[in-house]
Amino acid sequence: MAKILIVDDESFIRELLQDCLEDFVAKGVELLAADNGIDALEIIRREKPDLVFLDIMLPRLNGYEVCALVKDDPGLNQVHIVMLSAKGQEFDRQKGHDMGADLYMSKPFMASELIDVAAKFLGINPD
Repeated sequence: MAKILIVDDESFIRELLQDCLEDFVAKGVELLAADNGIDALEIIRREKPDLVFLDIMLPRLNGYEVCALVKDDPGLNQVHIVMLSAKGQEFDRQKGHDMGADLYMSKPFMASELIDVAAKFLGINPD
């Protein structure tokens, strides 16, 4: 079963992402969530999700740190990370890339864009 982890400290953003991705649940995808970097890292290590939508500004461990730790772990090389952030400057995008992120998306984002990204990384037709 494919898994998507949504990591954001804002509950309304987590709920928005879950609502956008709910059609994937009918296709057998499990949605997981975390509200801080430490919990996210523990879930990633335990559940090995296929895809992580990861906010940057997180309590306890920021998204860049989580991304770097995941990408440096050979046992987690199948985990795709999409950084989500209100920080859309080129410096922020480059830092996300340097930490190993597979993609960097700026907030606000379109629901259709999020669905297309998830479909691409999971190899699932969103329709």
